[in-house]
Amino acid sequence: MKKRMETIYQFDAIFDPNGVGYTVTVPKLPGLVTEGDSLKEAREMVKDAIRCYLESVLKEKAMEVFPKTRLRERIKVTA
Repeated sequence: MKKRMETIYQFDAIFDPNGVGYTVTVPKLPGLVTEGDSLKEAREMVKDAIRCYLESVLKEKAMEVFPKTRLRERIKVTA
């Protein structure tokens, strides 16, 4: 069985009390917002949200292998 190589990412998360729990944002990941009723739940929610965010970004990057627009580059070759 092949072992899957894992990458460990570290992000700063901001936990803002919102009166009924915590709203969490991650400054390095635009648009990522989640919340939890307790600090413990908010931590779990942000871990899951980051995981989903990264999976989405990696999937999108994999799709960029075949760009939708033509590329034009000057290539130098020595013969």
